Amino acid sequence: MSTQASASQPVAEIGVIGGSGFYSFLDDVEEVRVDTPFGPPSDPIAIGELAGRRVAFVPRHGRDHRFPPHKIPYRANLWALRSLGVRQVLAPCAVGSLTPDLGPGTLAVPDQLADRTSGRDQTFYDQGAAVHVSFSDPYCPTGRRAAVESARTSGWEPVDRGTLVVIEGPRFSTRAESRWFASQGWTLIGMTGHPEAVLARELALCYTSLCLVTDLDAGIEEGEGVTMEEVLRVFGENIDRLRGVVAEAVKALPAERTCACATVLDGIKLPLELP
Repeated sequence: MSTQASASQPVAEIGVIGGSGFYSFLDDVEEVRVDTPFGPPSDPIAIGELAGRRVAFVPRHGRDHRFPPHKIPYRANLWALRSLGVRQVLAPCAVGSLTPDLGPGTLAVPDQLADRTSGRDQTFYDQGAAVHVSFSDPYCPTGRRAAVESARTSGWEPVDRGTLVVIEGPRFSTRAESRWFASQGWTLIGMTGHPEAVLARELALCYTSLCLVTDLDAGIEEGEGVTMEEVLRVFGENIDRLRGVVAEAVKALPAERTCACATVLDGIKLPLELP
Protein backbone atom coordinates (compact mmCIF):
# COMPACT_ATOMS: atom_id res chain seq x y z
CA MET A 1 0.00 0.00 0.00
CA SER A 2 1.23 3.49 -0.78
CA THR A 3 0.09 6.58 1.10
CA GLN A 4 1.06 10.23 1.27
CA ALA A 5 3.08 11.31 4.29
CA SER A 6 1.22 13.53 6.74
CA ALA A 7 1.26 14.56 10.36
CA SER A 8 -0.58 11.34 11.26
CA GLN A 9 1.69 9.15 9.20
CA PRO A 10 3.61 6.42 11.05
CA VAL A 11 7.16 7.50 11.79
CA ALA A 12 10.40 5.56 12.01
CA GLU A 13 13.42 5.95 14.28
CA ILE A 14 16.02 4.23 12.08
CA GLY A 15 16.63 4.60 8.36
CA VAL A 16 18.29 2.19 5.95
CA ILE A 17 19.51 3.33 2.54
CA GLY A 18 20.39 0.40 0.32
CA GLY A 19 19.47 -1.91 -2.52
CA SER A 20 16.23 -3.69 -3.30
CA GLY A 21 17.41 -6.80 -1.44
CA PHE A 22 16.56 -5.07 1.82
CA TYR A 23 12.80 -4.87 1.32
CA SER A 24 12.29 -8.36 2.69
CA PHE A 25 13.86 -7.75 6.11
CA LEU A 26 10.98 -5.56 7.29
CA ASP A 27 7.62 -6.80 8.59
CA ASP A 28 4.22 -5.20 7.97
CA VAL A 29 5.59 -2.83 5.36
CA GLU A 30 3.72 0.32 4.40
CA GLU A 31 4.90 2.57 1.58
CA VAL A 32 4.86 6.31 2.20
CA ARG A 33 5.21 9.07 -0.39
CA VAL A 34 7.10 12.06 0.93
CA ASP A 35 7.35 15.51 -0.62
CA THR A 36 10.54 17.44 0.11
CA PRO A 37 11.85 20.90 -0.83
CA PHE A 38 14.40 19.03 -2.95
CA GLY A 39 11.99 16.94 -4.97
CA PRO A 40 10.84 13.36 -4.42
CA PRO A 41 13.16 10.69 -3.00
CA SER A 42 14.35 7.78 -5.11
CA ASP A 43 11.07 5.96 -4.46
CA PRO A 44 8.30 5.86 -1.86
CA ILE A 45 9.73 5.09 1.58
CA ALA A 46 8.99 1.61 2.95
CA ILE A 47 8.24 1.67 6.67
CA GLY A 48 8.06 -1.51 8.71
CA GLU A 49 8.95 -3.30 11.93
CA LEU A 50 12.19 -5.02 12.86
CA ALA A 51 12.80 -6.35 16.37
CA GLY A 52 10.35 -3.85 17.78
CA ARG A 53 12.00 -0.90 16.01
CA ARG A 54 10.32 1.23 13.37
CA VAL A 55 12.54 1.28 10.30
CA ALA A 56 12.28 3.35 7.11
CA PHE A 57 13.93 1.99 3.98
CA VAL A 58 14.73 3.96 0.83
CA PRO A 59 16.14 2.20 -2.26
CA ARG A 60 19.13 4.38 -3.10
CA HIS A 61 18.95 3.92 -6.89
CA GLY A 62 15.17 3.44 -7.05
CA ARG A 63 13.59 0.02 -7.02
CA ASP A 64 14.20 -0.37 -10.75
CA HIS A 65 17.78 0.97 -10.41
CA ARG A 66 16.97 3.94 -12.64
CA PHE A 67 19.25 6.46 -10.90
CA PRO A 68 22.97 6.23 -11.70
CA PRO A 69 25.24 7.24 -8.79
CA HIS A 70 25.65 10.88 -9.88
CA LYS A 71 21.88 11.34 -10.37
CA ILE A 72 20.58 9.89 -7.10
CA PRO A 73 18.38 12.46 -5.30
CA TYR A 74 20.55 12.37 -2.18
CA ARG A 75 19.11 15.51 -0.61
CA ALA A 76 15.52 14.33 -1.04
CA ASN A 77 16.34 10.89 0.36
CA LEU A 78 17.91 12.21 3.57
CA TRP A 79 15.32 14.96 4.03
CA ALA A 80 12.50 12.45 3.59
CA LEU A 81 13.98 10.14 6.22
CA ARG A 82 14.34 12.94 8.76
CA SER A 83 10.80 14.14 8.07
CA LEU A 84 9.55 10.67 9.04
CA GLY A 85 11.34 10.79 12.38
CA VAL A 86 14.57 9.00 11.46
CA ARG A 87 17.62 10.08 13.43
CA GLN A 88 20.01 7.15 12.80
CA VAL A 89 20.90 5.86 9.33
CA LEU A 90 22.58 2.63 8.24
CA ALA A 91 23.91 2.70 4.68
CA PRO A 92 25.01 -0.65 3.22
CA CYS A 93 26.76 -0.39 -0.15
CA ALA A 94 28.96 -2.25 -2.63
CA VAL A 95 32.54 -1.02 -2.95
CA GLY A 96 35.82 -1.90 -4.59
CA SER A 97 39.04 -2.57 -2.70
CA LEU A 98 42.21 -0.53 -3.12
CA THR A 99 44.37 -3.12 -1.38
CA PRO A 100 44.85 -6.87 -1.96
CA ASP A 101 44.31 -7.38 1.77
CA LEU A 102 40.59 -6.68 1.39
CA GLY A 103 39.34 -9.19 -1.14
CA PRO A 104 35.82 -9.75 -2.48
CA GLY A 105 33.44 -10.77 0.26
CA THR A 106 35.10 -8.57 2.89
CA LEU A 107 32.82 -6.45 5.09
CA ALA A 108 34.34 -3.09 6.06
CA VAL A 109 33.03 -0.37 8.35
CA PRO A 110 35.10 2.69 7.33
CA ASP A 111 35.97 5.50 9.70
CA GLN A 112 37.07 8.06 7.10
CA LEU A 113 35.90 9.39 3.73
CA ALA A 114 37.57 11.18 0.80
CA ASP A 115 35.45 13.04 -1.77
CA ARG A 116 36.46 12.83 -5.43
CA THR A 117 33.03 13.61 -6.87
CA SER A 118 32.13 16.67 -8.92
CA GLY A 119 28.92 18.49 -9.65
CA ARG A 120 26.75 16.83 -7.01
CA ASP A 121 24.49 18.87 -4.74
CA GLN A 122 26.17 18.26 -1.40
CA THR A 123 24.59 20.74 0.98
CA PHE A 124 21.10 21.74 2.08
CA TYR A 125 22.36 25.23 2.89
CA ASP A 126 23.36 26.71 -0.46
CA GLN A 127 21.46 29.95 -0.05
CA GLY A 128 20.39 32.28 2.73
CA ALA A 129 23.41 31.71 4.95
CA ALA A 130 26.66 29.78 5.11
CA VAL A 131 26.42 26.73 7.37
CA HIS A 132 29.67 25.00 8.30
CA VAL A 133 29.30 21.62 10.04
CA SER A 134 32.00 19.57 11.69
CA PHE A 135 32.95 16.66 9.45
CA SER A 136 36.38 15.59 10.68
CA ASP A 137 34.92 12.20 11.60
CA PRO A 138 32.24 11.59 8.97
CA TYR A 139 30.65 8.48 10.48
CA CYS A 140 28.79 8.09 13.75
CA PRO A 141 31.00 6.37 16.35
CA THR A 142 28.00 4.76 18.01
CA GLY A 143 26.66 3.47 14.70
CA ARG A 144 30.08 2.14 13.69
CA ARG A 145 30.41 0.29 17.00
CA ALA A 146 26.94 -1.23 16.57
CA ALA A 147 27.76 -2.32 13.01
CA VAL A 148 31.09 -3.89 13.96
CA GLU A 149 29.67 -5.75 16.95
CA SER A 150 26.67 -6.90 14.93
CA ALA A 151 28.91 -8.32 12.20
CA ARG A 152 30.92 -10.25 14.78
CA THR A 153 27.73 -11.53 16.37
CA SER A 154 26.68 -12.75 12.92
CA GLY A 155 29.97 -14.59 12.44
CA TRP A 156 31.36 -12.21 9.82
CA GLU A 157 34.54 -10.59 11.14
CA PRO A 158 34.60 -7.04 9.72
CA VAL A 159 37.40 -4.63 8.97
CA ASP A 160 36.62 -1.91 11.50
CA ARG A 161 38.46 0.96 9.88
CA GLY A 162 39.47 2.36 6.49
CA THR A 163 38.99 5.29 4.16
CA LEU A 164 36.28 5.19 1.52
CA VAL A 165 37.04 7.36 -1.49
CA VAL A 166 33.90 8.28 -3.43
CA ILE A 167 34.24 8.91 -7.15
CA GLU A 168 31.76 10.52 -9.50
CA GLY A 169 30.96 7.52 -11.67
CA PRO A 170 29.17 5.98 -13.34
CA ARG A 171 32.37 4.72 -14.99
CA PHE A 172 34.93 2.73 -13.04
CA SER A 173 38.43 4.09 -12.42
CA THR A 174 41.38 3.90 -14.77
CA ARG A 175 44.37 1.93 -13.51
CA ALA A 176 46.29 5.19 -13.01
CA GLU A 177 43.48 6.69 -10.92
CA SER A 178 43.15 3.51 -8.89
CA ARG A 179 46.88 3.40 -8.12
CA TRP A 180 46.86 7.08 -7.15
CA PHE A 181 43.95 6.53 -4.74
CA ALA A 182 45.78 3.58 -3.19
CA SER A 183 48.97 5.66 -2.85
CA GLN A 184 47.05 8.09 -0.62
CA GLY A 185 46.42 5.29 1.86
CA TRP A 186 42.74 5.03 0.92
CA THR A 187 41.42 1.48 1.14
CA LEU A 188 37.90 1.39 -0.35
CA ILE A 189 36.33 2.97 -3.42
CA GLY A 190 32.67 3.56 -4.23
CA MET A 191 30.26 5.91 -5.97
CA THR A 192 27.43 6.56 -3.50
CA GLY A 193 28.86 7.26 -0.03
CA HIS A 194 29.10 10.98 -0.70
CA PRO A 195 27.24 13.28 -0.41
CA GLU A 196 25.07 10.93 1.66
CA ALA A 197 27.36 11.18 4.68
CA VAL A 198 27.69 14.97 4.74
CA LEU A 199 23.99 15.52 4.06
CA ALA A 200 23.18 13.28 7.02
CA ARG A 201 25.53 15.36 9.17
CA GLU A 202 23.86 18.59 7.99
CA LEU A 203 20.57 17.18 9.27
CA ALA A 204 22.14 16.08 12.59
CA LEU A 205 21.59 12.44 11.71
CA CYS A 206 23.84 9.57 12.73
CA TYR A 207 25.22 7.90 9.58
CA THR A 208 27.07 4.59 9.34
CA SER A 209 28.40 3.00 6.16
CA LEU A 210 28.63 -0.80 5.86
CA CYS A 211 30.77 -1.62 2.84
CA LEU A 212 30.70 -4.97 1.07
CA VAL A 213 33.81 -5.42 -1.08
CA THR A 214 32.77 -6.86 -4.44
CA ASP A 215 36.02 -6.49 -6.42
CA LEU A 216 39.64 -5.42 -6.45
CA ASP A 217 39.89 -2.08 -8.21
CA ALA A 218 41.54 -1.73 -11.61
CA GLY A 219 45.01 -0.77 -10.40
CA ILE A 220 45.26 -3.54 -7.81
CA GLU A 221 45.39 -6.60 -10.05
CA GLU A 222 46.04 -7.36 -13.69
CA GLY A 223 43.29 -8.48 -16.04
CA GLU A 224 40.33 -6.84 -17.71
CA GLY A 225 39.54 -4.66 -14.71
CA VAL A 226 36.29 -4.21 -12.84
CA THR A 227 33.08 -5.37 -14.54
CA MET A 228 29.48 -4.85 -13.49
CA GLU A 229 28.89 -8.58 -13.87
CA GLU A 230 31.51 -9.30 -11.23
CA VAL A 231 30.12 -6.68 -8.86
CA LEU A 232 26.58 -8.05 -9.12
CA ARG A 233 27.72 -11.65 -8.71
CA VAL A 234 29.65 -11.03 -5.49
CA PHE A 235 26.94 -8.76 -4.12
CA GLY A 236 24.31 -11.42 -4.82
CA GLU A 237 26.40 -14.08 -3.08
CA ASN A 238 26.63 -11.96 0.08
CA ILE A 239 23.30 -10.11 0.22
CA ASP A 240 21.76 -12.45 2.80
CA ARG A 241 24.73 -12.04 5.14
CA LEU A 242 24.76 -8.28 4.67
CA ARG A 243 21.04 -8.05 5.31
CA GLY A 244 21.50 -10.07 8.49
CA VAL A 245 24.23 -7.75 9.78
CA VAL A 246 22.10 -4.67 9.07
CA ALA A 247 19.18 -6.27 10.91
CA GLU A 248 21.41 -6.96 13.93
CA ALA A 249 22.73 -3.40 13.81
CA VAL A 250 19.17 -2.04 13.82
CA LYS A 251 18.57 -3.94 17.05
CA ALA A 252 21.85 -2.72 18.55
CA LEU A 253 21.43 1.01 17.88
CA PRO A 254 20.58 2.92 21.06
CA ALA A 255 17.12 4.33 21.68
CA GLU A 256 18.65 7.58 22.96
CA ARG A 257 21.53 9.29 21.16
CA THR A 258 24.49 10.57 23.16
CA CYS A 259 26.95 11.05 20.26
CA ALA A 260 28.09 14.38 18.82
CA CYS A 261 25.98 13.84 15.66
CA ALA A 262 22.86 14.79 17.60
CA THR A 263 24.17 18.20 18.62
CA VAL A 264 26.27 19.18 15.60
CA LEU A 265 23.82 21.95 14.63
CA ASP A 266 23.49 23.42 18.12
CA GLY A 267 24.20 27.16 18.11
CA ILE A 268 24.08 27.41 14.31
CA LYS A 269 21.47 29.68 12.73
CA LEU A 270 19.99 27.68 9.86
CA PRO A 271 18.57 29.35 6.73
CA LEU A 272 15.70 26.84 6.55
CA GLU A 273 13.53 24.99 9.01
CA LEU A 274 14.32 21.32 9.41
CA PRO A 275 11.51 18.75 9.49
